[in-house]
Amino acid sequence: MYRAPVEDIAFTLKHVAGMKPALDAGTFGDLGEDLVDAVLSEAGRFATEEVAPLYKIGDEHGAVLNGAAVTMPPGWKELYRRWIDGGWNALSGPEAYGGQALPTMLGVAALEMWNSAAMAFGIGPTLTMGAVEALDKHASAELKAKYLAKLVSGEWMGTMNLTEPQAGSDLNALRARAEPAGDGTYRVFGQKIFITYGEHDLTDNIIHLVLARLPDAPAGTRGISLFLVPKFLVGDDGSVGARNDVFCSGLEHKLGIHASPTCTMIYGDGFEGAAPGAVGWLIGEENKGLACMFTMMNNARLSVGMQGVAVAEAATQKAIAYANDRRQGKAASYTGAGMAPIIHHPDVQRNLLTMKAMTQIARAISYSCAHAMDMARQSSGDQAVHWRDRANLLTPLAKAFSTDVGVDVASLGVQVHGGMGFIEETGAAALYRDARIAPIYEGTNGIQAIDLVTRKLPLGGGAHVRGYIAELAAVANALRTSNLEGFGRTADALDEAFADLAQATRFLQKLAAEGRTDEALAGAAPYLRLMSLAAGGAYLARGGLADDGRIALCRFFAENLLGEARALRERVVDGAESLTVAGKTLISA
Repeated sequence: MYRAPVEDIAFTLKHVAGMKPALDAGTFGDLGEDLVDAVLSEAGRFATEEVAPLYKIGDEHGAVLNGAAVTMPPGWKELYRRWIDGGWNALSGPEAYGGQALPTMLGVAALEMWNSAAMAFGIGPTLTMGAVEALDKHASAELKAKYLAKLVSGEWMGTMNLTEPQAGSDLNALRARAEPAGDGTYRVFGQKIFITYGEHDLTDNIIHLVLARLPDAPAGTRGISLFLVPKFLVGDDGSVGARNDVFCSGLEHKLGIHASPTCTMIYGDGFEGAAPGAVGWLIGEENKGLACMFTMMNNARLSVGMQGVAVAEAATQKAIAYANDRRQGKAASYTGAGMAPIIHHPDVQRNLLTMKAMTQIARAISYSCAHAMDMARQSSGDQAVHWRDRANLLTPLAKAFSTDVGVDVASLGVQVHGGMGFIEETGAAALYRDARIAPIYEGTNGIQAIDLVTRKLPLGGGAHVRGYIAELAAVANALRTSNLEGFGRTADALDEAFADLAQATRFLQKLAAEGRTDEALAGAAPYLRLMSLAAGGAYLARGGLADDGRIALCRFFAENLLGEARALRERVVDGAESLTVAGKTLISA
């Protein structure tokens, strides 16, 4: 059974990702460590005692479609009610609409715990929180007044409707349309697929944010607008009224996260005899919908990164518990009678330490991204620009690297369980199944790598990424002057990784300056992993400097895993031509 690692989470927030200096400086007003600790402790209790016990029934029972209605697994509706009654949905929401306006860092830390306990549960509120941010930044005062308070509280849930059968990552192909009704509203028509929590029975209304094209809109993404389309129309007094012309026509049967309803949504088809056309309201300006949606998507990408961290944490806990119980063979370190618990075998230890180290660096990267978001909101002038650039730089790392880690660590968890991991009884396989979606949705990890190389490396004329690498390199220097024992050759390993990262960065920036985009993109994915591993090594070292009980894991990572950085640098710098040549053989096959 999962138990929320409140101490590790609090430590990473405060001493690795930057929360404690911000608290000490009064960046978040009256918020202090005592309140942070109280929030984390209660979130951990709720995740451990309330959410985790319903994970298995959610996985086995799943969400069920009957007609156009979706029923959630037994106990989940009551769980959601207890969750919103606890104020968890409102944690980081705007105060003007009932939110607690706590830092994003605290919100994503709690999000990690919900997703570790049951990823299919944690993903639903993620979309609602993203909808809140999009509406708060872009919607009219009238829409905010009518919808935001109930979305902030969680009384209503929100969705994000982008994907269509012919338009996945490339929204240029989007066909959903919206027609002005002449009264300030619009009529929305079209089909959307893969809509998370598009239909369910947890709340009495669902607020859909839908991308669609207006008549005579420009071609491509420049002609996409964003609309608010409620499942039920809402009266001026906030009461739920007539059913809108939107319904769920299908529920996907998925590899994992079975309790999360992934829906095909139909807009404007005359549902149950209604006049065709789903009633919607424009959010922001006409033909500027993608910019509005990206407010929601950036939030969602960090949240998906937290899903990777969360599943990795749950898989690690499960594997360590199993390795302590399972007995096989003899081991030199075991002095007891009979067969040794497999945790005494070096290869099992290597797997478990790899799981712990990769989970921790993914957590540190994601929390650091959240910290940058918080600091950007709390700063002004050049400092705001700096922190905004840092958040933009770290977002693709947080999303892509953390979700890759989720899959890799869950896979190692199955391996530690041996044959028992390949069957459903232990639950190790369920975590692996759940993890596999995260590198795919909210922009595939390949797209995140493209974003990093083409949009984030040029920030500040390339100066921002160079400054970030210099900050990481300073950690290795701090190790050398710390006089702390136990780091081994960590400082040297970090220096080598930072040198590899710097060389790969210069190479990609040179390609971009010369217009050799395809060659740069050939190295984008290995470059993202290279930067993540180098940053992760620095974050582990920062943790070791703050707590000598964490030095051993830092050294293990530096001396056993960080050497991958050199191979990644070689793939970035030397691998483009071979990829291009070999790729042509696939195209002609």
